Amino acid sequence: MTLTTDPRSTDGPAGRSTDGPAAGPGGKADRPSTRPTLDAGERSRLERAFRIPRARFLIGLPIAALLLIWSFNGAEFNFIKLGDGAVNMGEFLSRLFPPDFSKIGTILALLLETFQMAVVGTVLGAVLSLLAAFGASSNIAPKWVYYPTRWVMNIIRSVPDLVFALMFVSAVGLGPFAGILAMALGSIGSIGKIFAEAMEQVDRGPVVAMEAVGASKRQVIQYGILPQSAPLLTSYTLLLFEGNVRGATILGLVGAGGIGLELTTAMRMYDYGHLSAIIICIIVLVTAIDQGSALIRRRIT
Repeated sequence: MTLTTDPRSTDGPAGRSTDGPAAGPGGKADRPSTRPTLDAGERSRLERAFRIPRARFLIGLPIAALLLIWSFNGAEFNFIKLGDGAVNMGEFLSRLFPPDFSKIGTILALLLETFQMAVVGTVLGAVLSLLAAFGASSNIAPKWVYYPTRWVMNIIRSVPDLVFALMFVSAVGLGPFAGILAMALGSIGSIGKIFAEAMEQVDRGPVVAMEAVGASKRQVIQYGILPQSAPLLTSYTLLLFEGNVRGATILGLVGAGGIGLELTTAMRMYDYGHLSAIIICIIVLVTAIDQGSALIRRRIT
């Protein structure tokens, strides 16, 4: 093999290169560095992203510790008292065994009613929450709609579901209908806010592109926002359903249907065997619903 050199790249008879990279210790030319370079402003920005705000951290840490200690004292949280009461907790749990399934027919009928309440309450609550979320999304509603909707949702979220249940019991009487109305209304404050935040976090690219070609607000929502937020909305609706199943057992305490009234009666009558059977059936129902919801989430995500 014959090697040729460009005479323009040599200097004198020795053929020493003047333009190329200098030869290294092993006789090989050093390759030019390919490391990317950053300007001073970009380097400073990246370094700040990993820098701990020491002054704020050192000031905030003792403040957080004092707040925690103050909260422990105000709430009268006492580990010693908890340890002393462990014996009583063990005694209470021992009374729950063995469970008494002699009234299993009544328990299953009330569980079915609880499940039906949760289904209807979830559907109504999800629809109402979605409608409210359109007004509570900053990228959809104007400010004169956005702020009043957010305030109404804050008020609803501040009121316990038991208060709504008592209100509807006084309006429509005892039974599951009052519980369904309470669950639907209470969902607007909590799930409506989550729905709105899910729609606010969509990618702005498709939305801006549709607005640029003259799409109407309805078309932007229908084709640009809802398709992107649909998986999150479905997941939150399943979460709402799980919460309504558990919540329906509580609403029964005030006569708003479900198995809660039977649970309260068993506790007041000190019928621990029947109480244990009710709790076991509720655990089975909630676990089955949780597994089904997890399967649906895996399919849509």
